[in-house]
Amino acid sequence: MAPDGSLRALVVDDELPALSEVRFLLSQDDRVGEVLTATSGTEALQMLEVHDIDVIFSDISMPGLDGMALGRVLARFAAPPQLVFVTAHEQHAVDAFALAVTDYVMKPVRGERLAEAVRRVVAKQDEAGMPAHAERGTRAPVPEPGPVEEDETIPVELGGVTRFISRSQIRYAQASGDYARLHTGEASHLIRVPLAVLEDKWGEHGFVRIHRSTLVALAHVTEVRMDHGRCSVLIGDIELQVSRRHTRALRDLLLRRPLGERRSSPGGD
Repeated sequence: MAPDGSLRALVVDDELPALSEVRFLLSQDDRVGEVLTATSGTEALQMLEVHDIDVIFSDISMPGLDGMALGRVLARFAAPPQLVFVTAHEQHAVDAFALAVTDYVMKPVRGERLAEAVRRVVAKQDEAGMPAHAERGTRAPVPEPGPVEEDETIPVELGGVTRFISRSQIRYAQASGDYARLHTGEASHLIRVPLAVLEDKWGEHGFVRIHRSTLVALAHVTEVRMDHGRCSVLIGDIELQVSRRHTRALRDLLLRRPLGERRSSPGGD
């Protein structure tokens, strides 16, 4: 545990030149104290048993336990270290969202880009109220509650009866001409509001355009999938396709921005 509160990092890569480069760059950063290394996901897990690690900088394509598998194991930890992927393969970025990675750095690694990843690690720790090297298993200080955002109430017609649903109940919305169909966990409701209007109005509340005809609530997304270059999101047992135009924007929103700053991309497929 570094007495000055600096980060303890673990670099994981089966390619020694890449491992050495990331280790060197991190060692030049004043916010990083000790830098440990591992050449496989399995070795990384073994090191976590004996070291308090704040952040792991891991390659994805490795033999045996690769970076994605390592991330899924870490997700089961009660207090996992943060995870930053350092990879030459861009296609894994959307899948990384489901693992709640802090950042996704492309190889060849530039010093300023890695420094930005460290900044995001530090910022995330500050937001969680957890100083570097907080003992695993201890409870971080509970932040003071902020103002509660007022939920919007939407009137809908169902069987000739006007009912009311909350915006937070809406999982996704689909365009239907000048109308939009709102889908909750129990039913769907047609309202006379164009999807583009909902996108402008609800973008700051976590609703993101994934297709010219579909707007999703990020809070209800349970999984993001990539299959032969095609992206889709799961909301419960519903799978919705993400258009190619919106895939990159969705990845950027999910990986790069705090929730409160997420905005949907322009319409069109």
